Amino acid sequence: MVNSEEVLDRTFGALSDRTRRAILQRLSRGEATVGELAAPFDMSMPAITKHLNVLEQAGLIQRQRDGRMKRCSMRPEGMKPAEDWLAKQMAARNDSLDRAATS
Repeated sequence: MVNSEEVLDRTFGALSDRTRRAILQRLSRGEATVGELAAPFDMSMPAITKHLNVLEQAGLIQRQRDGRMKRCSMRPEGMKPAEDWLAKQMAARNDSLDRAATS
């Protein structure tokens, strides 16, 4: 079983790269082929594949074969652990600011 810290590490690690963030932004508009995702970048197809592997291992995208092509789509539920963690951090910060304001 994977613990929540490992999930967060993979998620934030995947999001730490601007190319991967750009790929996710593109996928937020709908599914795309690997070739379509690679088009805006000046890098080799193996490099794009490595980025897609990181995103897939983090649970942020899924790939499906469609004949000879691979289609990618975003998995919004993959962001949930990071969203939950960020929400807890924001709540703790807001509580701290509220306590400071009432002191």
